[in-house]
Amino acid sequence: MNKFVQLHILTNYGPSNLNRDDLGRPKTVVVGGTQRLRVSSQCLKRAWRTADVFEAETGIRTKEIGVKIKIALTTELTLKQVIDGADAETAKKSTIAEKNAQELAWKIASVFVDKMKKDGKADDEEEAADRTTAKKDAKKSNVDKKTLKSEQMVFFYPEEIANVDRLIAELKRGNKKVLTEKDVNDLLVTKGSGADVGMFGRMMACSPRFNVEAAVQVAHAFTVHKAAVEDDYFSAVDDLNKHEEHSGSGHIGEAEFGAGLFYLYACIDRTLLKENLGNNDALVKKAISALVESAVTVSPTGKQNSFASRAYASCVVAEKGNKQPRSLASAFLKPVRGEDVLGEAVKALMNTRKAFNEVYKDDSKEYVLRTVEPEGTLDELKQYCSGE
Repeated sequence: MNKFVQLHILTNYGPSNLNRDDLGRPKTVVVGGTQRLRVSSQCLKRAWRTADVFEAETGIRTKEIGVKIKIALTTELTLKQVIDGADAETAKKSTIAEKNAQELAWKIASVFVDKMKKDGKADDEEEAADRTTAKKDAKKSNVDKKTLKSEQMVFFYPEEIANVDRLIAELKRGNKKVLTEKDVNDLLVTKGSGADVGMFGRMMACSPRFNVEAAVQVAHAFTVHKAAVEDDYFSAVDDLNKHEEHSGSGHIGEAEFGAGLFYLYACIDRTLLKENLGNNDALVKKAISALVESAVTVSPTGKQNSFASRAYASCVVAEKGNKQPRSLASAFLKPVRGEDVLGEAVKALMNTRKAFNEVYKDDSKEYVLRTVEPEGTLDELKQYCSGE
């Protein structure tokens, strides 16, 4: 089995603002002494894992699980239904009182963010006792007792949501009156079926044994050529302004944008991904296939209504092997110039790959998909990457 799958992707975006900085401008980076546009890996990963084409079971990342748990406790809805957006206002009420639900939701949510020992027990005996009693000091918890929101986001496996749902069902049936330490500690799992959790990992700072090491590494994408951030001065016309008082616009403003051909590099550690997904080979193949399709067809959602900046990759070079992975970003240290930016970028990418392979004695085979002088298909690319 090949340990690594590497993707080198060239995607062209017209005028757009895919990923903004704190001032609302497109993110930038200096590469080879010239400014380029940039899209962060965090932006790309969220767009991919939440896309419709990501056809694999996914987890959910949130600070608000306590809020959702309380809604599930006070209605006949399940936690999964609440997360999926079921209307809590019209749902039938359960027999659990509001005050009791608040306390139970806080205790359940706390187990995912409050400190535990490696053996699954709390830090000390006092804390262990407090974890399941009303004596627990809210100041020690990372979940706010009033808002039920946690201080940090947690990436939940589908199995953990299901575990919480089972506990909520028992509480609503009246089978349980109080929560034991075992009740809450058994909610966490070390391995699950959430493909995105297995790919991108999670950090449980307070319970490190439930951490998941990311099996997919994604670089920030950057333009292969010099690129500038430009200003769009725009106005909006008031439809009811009949020029009786003035003929000016109803609104004026500025929006910043940029355009360019981006290089993106991603590396999949197939061995680690298999481990993260419980050695489920079918799920590993499905997850890699979903990731590849998302990476080459899904665009970041930033300012889509203003720019319609949806794009498919123009060129993809996929590699499989066991040698130490390497990005081909050095192909673009010297910014691509000229009228045929895509053609020159593909040439630079392929030449750099050939040079690296000759010097480092790498004879691994690649799969190439490109739209200029069409070569390859998406289905074949997915099959190549997901195959062992």
